[in-house]
Amino acid sequence: MGGRHEEVSYYVYIATNRTRTFYTGMTDDLRRRQHEHATGQSAFTAKYHIDHIIYFETFDDAMKAAAREQQLKRYTRRKKIALIESLNPNWSEGGVPWLP
Repeated sequence: MGGRHEEVSYYVYIATNRTRTFYTGMTDDLRRRQHEHATGQSAFTAKYHIDHIIYFETFDDAMKAAAREQQLKRYTRRKKIALIESLNPNWSEGGVPWLP
């Protein structure tokens, strides 16, 4: 009753590796997810060495984030590259300093 309501953010992201294999996912903790990718804590991302997040979008609604994740997964490779380069033209890595 009357307690403080903490706002939760959801992130849809694209991660990659040196050969630019893409992984699209969703999380409520982008920094934790970056660490999980970097340390190979996911079967797919470990197998393909998907180790850095290069693009993300923020949502305040889990359903909207999930819908966007599915939309991005259907994007062509060319369309994903254009999206990534619109916000991250250098495909920044190394801790992704622009993460929230």
